[in-house]
Amino acid sequence: MTTHPQNPSRGAAPPSPGALERTLARHPRPLGGDPGRNTRASVSLTGMILNNQSDAPEQLLVKRKPPWLRARVPGGEGFHKTRRNIQGHKLHTVCEEAACPNMGECWARGVATIMILGDTCTRNCGFCNVKTGKPPVTDYDEPARVAESLRGAGLKHIVITSVDRDDLPDGGAAIWAETILRVRDACPEMSLEVLIGDFKGDEAALQMVIDAHPTIIAHNVETVKRCHPAVRPAARYERTIELLRRVKAQGAIAKTGIMVGIGEKQHEVLELFDDLVRMTSAHDGPRDPRPKAGNPSRGDPVDIITIGQYLQPTRNHLPLDRWVHPDEFAEYERAGLEAGIKVVKSGPLVRSSYLADEQADALKMLGQ
Repeated sequence: MTTHPQNPSRGAAPPSPGALERTLARHPRPLGGDPGRNTRASVSLTGMILNNQSDAPEQLLVKRKPPWLRARVPGGEGFHKTRRNIQGHKLHTVCEEAACPNMGECWARGVATIMILGDTCTRNCGFCNVKTGKPPVTDYDEPARVAESLRGAGLKHIVITSVDRDDLPDGGAAIWAETILRVRDACPEMSLEVLIGDFKGDEAALQMVIDAHPTIIAHNVETVKRCHPAVRPAARYERTIELLRRVKAQGAIAKTGIMVGIGEKQHEVLELFDDLVRMTSAHDGPRDPRPKAGNPSRGDPVDIITIGQYLQPTRNHLPLDRWVHPDEFAEYERAGLEAGIKVVKSGPLVRSSYLADEQADALKMLGQ
């Protein structure tokens, strides 16, 4: 029989003990089960990808959640009423799909988040657990179905979001615009917030969404400038802020959000606040209704920002760098307001749509 030295299973001599030892040193065998739980020390990707200034030793072990990240158990009449409405109208909510820790609190207030344009994203962000790949055939009847599903659902505030659809010439903007118009017609008493993608910087696509006049237009910057290449490889920090600037230049309400604990430094978060206010106010549209001393005529900047704890969805996503203490979240809220952002919602469990109706109400109280 002819032997094949390159294939040990077909007659080659086994590797020498020294070679095997060197291989196992580079690629240690798991001890069984979940290797992340059973291996006592490993190499952290955090320092190599995002937080490369840190000299502290890291591990890829599961980090136990601190007590302040415990969500309340869903319940109460308001929660069950919203659940009945959602189930009865066959709405697909991100709240359930993402197992959002705030679902009980939001549903009790009659607030929910639904997704359009399918469930397959054309991008592959380092933090997001949404399925990626080639989307199926686009459903152009979706706007009418969404509006009819929401009609009579009894919701106070709805957040509509979507996957990124870079496969479509307009990024799905036409479907977005039609969905907004139909929902506003079907549910005139309900406030409507949209959480959109960046449409690859296509101004005409964004304009379609602005012209449909949702209550709030949100687009998340997600992280500080330095971390963008790892966290949002297909997006651009400046492009996101430019989208928000265009929204503000036309007098609409603009909202964004970030995660912390993914490798950013505290001073970088403060710099992001300054960038958001400075860059989104650089327009000739409506002026800031709360002029600051020395700059009484600047443009109206971004209105709302949410700040929450990054939670690593799976071991294939970017590693958690640290748990951010509630005191630090409180400091970010103070700093964001001081920088000039009107409404800052900051806390460990905060997500983009967390208490979205309350954020809208807070703007109304400020006369926006």
